[in-house]
Amino acid sequence: MAEKEENEIIEHHVSEEMEKKRSRTRDSHSFLESATISEKEGHSSTQSSHRLLAYSDALISIIATIMILPVAHTKIEPDQELQESLQQLLTTKIAVYLMTFLIVTVAWAAHIRLFQVIERIDDFLALLNLACMMLITFLPYTFSLMATFPEVPLGILLFCACAIVIGLIQAVIVIYGFGHPYLLNDHIQISENQTFYKRHILKIILRVPAFCFFAGIFSFIFFPLSYVLLALVIFLPYITQSLKWCGNKVVGRQEELPESMLLYSYHPSEPLSKERVEAFTDGVYAIVATLLILDICEDNVPDRNEVKEKYQGSLIAALSEFGPEFLAYFGSFVTVGLLWFVHHSLFLHVTKATRFMGLLNTFSLACVGGLPLAYQLTHEFTKNSRNELEAIQISCVIIFFAGIFQLAIWVTALFNERETLHPYVRYGGREHAFMFAKLALYPSVTLTTFFLTCILSKFSAQIFHLMQIVVPFAFLALRVLVSVALSLLKLVFRPAKPMHSAFEEDESRLPFNDVVS
Repeated sequence: MAEKEENEIIEHHVSEEMEKKRSRTRDSHSFLESATISEKEGHSSTQSSHRLLAYSDALISIIATIMILPVAHTKIEPDQELQESLQQLLTTKIAVYLMTFLIVTVAWAAHIRLFQVIERIDDFLALLNLACMMLITFLPYTFSLMATFPEVPLGILLFCACAIVIGLIQAVIVIYGFGHPYLLNDHIQISENQTFYKRHILKIILRVPAFCFFAGIFSFIFFPLSYVLLALVIFLPYITQSLKWCGNKVVGRQEELPESMLLYSYHPSEPLSKERVEAFTDGVYAIVATLLILDICEDNVPDRNEVKEKYQGSLIAALSEFGPEFLAYFGSFVTVGLLWFVHHSLFLHVTKATRFMGLLNTFSLACVGGLPLAYQLTHEFTKNSRNELEAIQISCVIIFFAGIFQLAIWVTALFNERETLHPYVRYGGREHAFMFAKLALYPSVTLTTFFLTCILSKFSAQIFHLMQIVVPFAFLALRVLVSVALSLLKLVFRPAKPMHSAFEEDESRLPFNDVVS
């Protein structure tokens, strides 16, 4: 029976891949047709934006991730209390890192939605996009200034200036795209409301420069208010949507989104490009995994003279001193790799990504970006010290939230499962329980590890490293464990239930949102 189900799943994914190939074939035919039309109209210089978008996704994911470096490279002396140092970090560097990471991802999400409207580019648009990317690459420097000198307005002023110019460049892209309608997607090209489209998109894009302009002004007057305004850049769309929803519930009238606003709105169900979400996420995970080795290459290569004098020329003896660093590196790499594996498994069954799922994915990636800090802390202090215990607990908290936001993505998708998920992982589907177990494994294990380190503080390092070793094997045995658990539950709660056909089971299955309601 299990083999039959696995074969059906494989056939499902094979058919999905065949459909994707047919879609790509249709896209290539439509590309040739559109290119032919463009040549007839004298627009043969236009091209597909796919490679430009891939380049932009890679660059923005790098910029968002390396913002953790000023935090991870903060030196904490072994005899210095980690709790006091952490309080200083939380009020400055970590808070600023989270805010700037989220703002960069807001810029990336705006880039996604902008190029869902503009599907083709020419040389001028390509150069405008490069100018936008150049300013985004400058943001880590402004973040370093903000984190190091939080009370000096220059850092936040430079950050706001970059954000303002980026928003203005995106506004120029919109104006240029609507001035050359053959660059727009087919839906807007045939629409009679192009003027409304342009005004609506410009109004949304120019909100960020406006907030950053006022944040820059208040940096000279009362700089904490500047950080509040920048935080509003991230959360204002969701606050306004929540207020609209509450207003509609109070009035008793549900406001419908006009068809012309579906491609560029702040509605939580607004579709995002699933492929670009996956590309950006893969970039963040790849960069975090790569950052882990930088400290090994920089700090854990022994000096040639020291090896000769202190270790009598034995390189093996010299490298044995760095054993905890290597153990922390391999454990951290395995953690990053498995978190990516869980994310890959989740989005393998996601059919449509929404804006709210993208926000939860951003929170998860912000926690993943903090893993180099966790790696730095876990081998920084002497064994069995209080600082080591607190560093391990911080690592557990970072990994816990990275996993819990992934689980939240899946729960959010379940509320609209018929549009966002494959049938096999929907409520009552064959893979539903297995997917839940896979997503809940890391939060459960890290939460257990955290409480065990609180009780058995003398063995905190051993417990943490044991967790890092056990989790990969738990993933390998997870399907068997879930099957056994489901069999026991069926035996206890549903004894001697009459058999029904698979068709009747599928028909009687309720969607997840119906079960909750």
